[in-house]
Formats: sequence, C-alpha cells, structure tokens
Amino acid sequence: MNQQEISQLTDKELLEAAKNNKPSPIIDAFFIGFLVGIIIYSVAANTWGLVTLIPLILIYAFLKKPKQYIALKEELKKRNLQ
Repeated sequence: MNQQEISQLTDKELLEAAKNNKPSPIIDAFFIGFLVGIIIYSVAANTWGLVTLIPLILIYAFLKKPKQYIALKEELKKRNLQ
C-alpha cells in the first residue's frame, strides 16, 4: 500500500487498516531470526536456490510492514483521527 492509496481511503477504512497493520516486534524478530538461521544453514550446506531465496523474500516482507504502519500513522495525524 503506497502513499496515494492510503490518502484515498475513507476515515473508517483508514482506521481499520491501521488497526490490522499494527506491528508486533517480538514475533517479527523471532521469525526474522528463524529465517536468517535457515539462510545460514543453506549456505553452510551449499544448497543455494529456493531454500535461500524464499527466506530472503519473507524477511523483506517483515521489514516492510513497519514502514506501511508509519505511513498509516502519518495519514491518521493529517486527518486528526488519532
């Protein structure tokens, strides 16, 4: 969800999106650590391929989630909904 899509949401949709997109840092950190462990194991076992690529994509998704939440919070502040 980019900034244009966020600005086009109604107030009710924006509040719902912010509620559903709230990051949980402990769970995210656990999964990122687990995925990094998978990558390290695959490199040590010389198994390059999907075993290495899929965790990298998932790590990117976990790291992108807080950025979307920050954008939602900024839009909430603009509209004085917080």
